[in-house]
Amino acid sequence: MGYQVYCFSKHAVGTGNSIESHNQSLLNLKVKPTMKTVITYGTFDLYHAGHVRLLRRARALGDRLIVGCSTDEFNATKGKKSVFNYQDRAEILNSCRYVDQVLPEENWEQKIDDVKDNDIQIFTMGDDWAGKFDFLAEETGCIVTYLPRTPSISTTNFKGAIQALSEEKKHSVVHTVEHLMSLVKAL
Repeated sequence: MGYQVYCFSKHAVGTGNSIESHNQSLLNLKVKPTMKTVITYGTFDLYHAGHVRLLRRARALGDRLIVGCSTDEFNATKGKKSVFNYQDRAEILNSCRYVDQVLPEENWEQKIDDVKDNDIQIFTMGDDWAGKFDFLAEETGCIVTYLPRTPSISTTNFKGAIQALSEEKKHSVVHTVEHLMSLVKAL
């Protein structure tokens, strides 16, 4: 197991400013056990406030957050197509201050190995997945928890709204073209 390292300035440790006093104070420190590492998974397409809030809450569960981001190939097996490719989504996630590491999520089965290989203490997902990953607690010994989703904010809803706008625009263009054709025929 790893340990946290504490750093102190010579002014904050010991009774004097001597190196000996500083070193003795460091020797007297109690060592804190390994930090809690949390993991979550998702596609994280069209990154939005709901994603940020989920990642903030996930990070608050521990000291370190690892995010498994679904690859384009894995999304295809789920019947999903992302607007942004995996590399772009991973880069966006890596830029988030709550995220310490991004792993590619390539299949459903990798979660057990990810939890074991990364010494995960807490596995969390949005509550739309409630109960689906409870088996990980028994398989790996980690805590499994489900966080509430942000109401009325979802990538699926955004994609639906974009699709509706696209359909509306398409109908508008078709109507305009039909009108122009009728004007041309009238000439």
